[in-house]
Amino acid sequence: MAPNKIIIDTDPGVDDIMAMLMALSAQPEELEILMLSVTYGNVPLQSCLKNVVALFHVLEKEIEWRKSQGQPEGFASMRKNKPIVAVGPEHPLDDEELMADYFHGLDGLHNVHDAHPHLSPADTWKALFDKTSDAAPEVDNFSPYFTPSKTPSHKEILRILKENPADTVSVLAVGPLTNVALAAAEDPETFLKIKELVVMGGAVHVEGNCTPTAEFNCYADAVAAARVYALTSPNPLSTMPIIPAKGSTMPAYPEKLSRPLRLVLCPLDITTPHGIDKKYFSESIKPYLEAGSPLAQWTSHFIMGAFGKIGGMGFDDSELELSLHDPLTVWYAMTCNDPAWKLTEPEDIRVETAGQWTRGMHVIDRRGRERKLQADVTALEEIPGDDDGWLHAHKGNRIYRVIGSPGDRIFKEIWLKQVFA
Repeated sequence: MAPNKIIIDTDPGVDDIMAMLMALSAQPEELEILMLSVTYGNVPLQSCLKNVVALFHVLEKEIEWRKSQGQPEGFASMRKNKPIVAVGPEHPLDDEELMADYFHGLDGLHNVHDAHPHLSPADTWKALFDKTSDAAPEVDNFSPYFTPSKTPSHKEILRILKENPADTVSVLAVGPLTNVALAAAEDPETFLKIKELVVMGGAVHVEGNCTPTAEFNCYADAVAAARVYALTSPNPLSTMPIIPAKGSTMPAYPEKLSRPLRLVLCPLDITTPHGIDKKYFSESIKPYLEAGSPLAQWTSHFIMGAFGKIGGMGFDDSELELSLHDPLTVWYAMTCNDPAWKLTEPEDIRVETAGQWTRGMHVIDRRGRERKLQADVTALEEIPGDDDGWLHAHKGNRIYRVIGSPGDRIFKEIWLKQVFA
């Protein structure tokens, strides 16, 4: 069976790196990683980009170390398929202010580059992505494991989709949806060739993680999320965000599109229970640290740093657990045919973009009324008592939400075994 071809759109912090490690260490028949599309996150864009370059630098050292120890090299998917790395804009669509919170330190990885400079790449990497620089190092020789691109991420996404048949490339979006929204706006029909857009974002029936109602990725660019979600609707105009007073440079979608977007949402409701606890991680990583693994040294620094940050929020040491939000999307991409994965029927989930206190909130209709299914419902301009078309058969979004997995308690073992074994 052909591998699942994927693009990962990421704002590389702790769990993003853990997600990429899981993807890159997959078997070639499981995943083919075509591209890592880098966006800003809770640190600025250049820090996110450095973390991706550093990831490949560490993996190069790790593979050399494993060879020297007579161990299997691992990371077969990465070694067989050299992914592209491309970069998007530095801020949200309609806001020049970055929603950074530096929860995981100034570099997004608990300052791992300062703590372990021998595991950080030389600064020459910056020229690889600088469109104004003629002094870039030889692209093909900089790393054996990735190809840098000076083309904006969203254009690379569209190029890959154009070059592949429809329904063969999935996109895993584990950061703010700015790059994804730009691709959708520039060429909606090419964008809709996506097999599946898997989004780590939102909080539907649980509290948010950066405000009482919002999860960070959708809070960071709520307008981008709303625009992308709208493509799941029979009538995208019905859920498109309000155009701000200052106007918007983003075009509306064409009135007629060939098909809706298939979007699978992994909100905090499902990702939070999939965690790795401090005791298990520290005990499991210890043999690799003692053996001298560069990857263990690097990842241990920022994963233990994350535990320290969580502990500083008042949790008892025995309760410390890091949720594997982003890695869950990779696990889904690798094993989505497993019947243990449970998805809802399409749900009308909309993103709040204009609320003073509710930016990024995922709104659902909790009134318990059924959506109208009349064949002639298009003739109904309004349904009584239903402002904004929540009950209208041809309005609202259609989003599949993950509500079950092969096991939240076993995922930590699967992740660690795949990355380190």
